[in-house]
Amino acid sequence: MEDIKEVEILLVEDNPIDREITLGVLKKHNFANTIHVAEDGEEALEYLFNIGNAGADINGKPKMILLDLKLPKVDGLEVLQKIKSDNRTKNIPVIVLTSSSEEFDIVASYNLGVNSYILKPVNFKKMVDAVKEMCPSGSLVHEL
Repeated sequence: MEDIKEVEILLVEDNPIDREITLGVLKKHNFANTIHVAEDGEEALEYLFNIGNAGADINGKPKMILLDLKLPKVDGLEVLQKIKSDNRTKNIPVIVLTSSSEEFDIVASYNLGVNSYILKPVNFKKMVDAVKEMCPSGSLVHEL
């Protein structure tokens, strides 16, 4: 029997610089042993809903999702809507990391059930605090 690889964080980010910065912060603070990266909204949905047998039903559901809103192929708000409207994924905490300070995006994100909304350039202390808040039991966050 094949071992199930548990993904702790799904990072959905199309910008390679933002992706590397976020990964660096997560690794520096030991937030996750396993991070899966999706470079667009379509890839994130394929992963989460096991489309094309590349998804989380094989690898295990992530414990948290870090989601950019301005994504190619499938917009981040649509990804968020699908995550929060599906019984298999609706309880996964989602933190939006985005450059959008548009009121529409902020209100829509919270209306769809986002747990936290953080603007880029990321205030990394706020990001660390938001991740800690999503995982108060320490099941994801290790000692800092």
